[in-house]
Amino acid sequence: MNKQTAIDFAVYLLVRSLFAVIQTLSVQRMQPVCNGLAYLLSDVLQLRRRTIDTNLRIASPNASDEQIDRTRRQMWAHLVMMACEIAWSRRRLHLCNWRQMLDFPTSGLFLRPFLEGRPMVLVSGHYGNFEIGGYATGLFGIPTMTVARPLDNRFLHRYITQFRGMHGQMLVDKDGSADIIQQHLEANGTLSLVADQFAGARGCWVNFFGKPTSCHKALALFTLANDAPMAVFYARRTTRPMQFEIGCNGVADPRDAGPELGGVTELTCWYNERLEKAIALSPEQYWWMHRRWREVPEKIQRRMDKMAARQAA
Repeated sequence: MNKQTAIDFAVYLLVRSLFAVIQTLSVQRMQPVCNGLAYLLSDVLQLRRRTIDTNLRIASPNASDEQIDRTRRQMWAHLVMMACEIAWSRRRLHLCNWRQMLDFPTSGLFLRPFLEGRPMVLVSGHYGNFEIGGYATGLFGIPTMTVARPLDNRFLHRYITQFRGMHGQMLVDKDGSADIIQQHLEANGTLSLVADQFAGARGCWVNFFGKPTSCHKALALFTLANDAPMAVFYARRTTRPMQFEIGCNGVADPRDAGPELGGVTELTCWYNERLEKAIALSPEQYWWMHRRWREVPEKIQRRMDKMAARQAA
């Protein structure tokens, strides 16, 4: 066993030990712990504070310094509680008690394409507890294929993969998975994607909270090329921990031929607008530490300025 493998295994044992302790504790006992850790991460260690504050000011340009500080602190509390909820869910969330924890206010909109036996593309972001969202869809008999980058720690990656696969969620590496995804959609499977990852200079550039960012073109192409409705969904914590709203913020169906299906750019704009509306419900539950916005190439900026001018005319 080399040094890096030994370190990875030690980290894995630490995480499993922490999860084992968390599983024995109640929500009431963990809430003050999460708040204390959030203060430590946000105000003492100031972890990724510059990136978080910059992103919050992009999304909320009129927010005061006090509001920015509060949202940053609440975001860290949400992330710590999210880890606790993942630990709890394996033992506390199942088919016998799901009504006590999950609310599906838009279930008809979300389930209609699936019940019709068609392929589907589920789009979410780093918002709410998206791991619970994937867990819940599998719990209700909707197996999904999720595209994700493997964790650097192979022991943790195997553990997370086992958690996600408990109810039929299958993970595939984002590199070299095009053929597997295509076969899955052709078999009327459901594809689950996290849509708010920066795609580089060659991505599809659209506005997100009013500022250009790059998105992966493949998300829109999966829908446009496979007659697969795209649903924007989220799992948002509501009144207290382990209480979630599984919501659908819109469905773009190629058979409806709406304006959002006009092309890759139009559909990418559409799902980003729907993600914005979902995030606005609970901004503190979004991962603001990601570098979602980066420098826009001059050529891209000129093109977007021309498009904006045409739309305003």
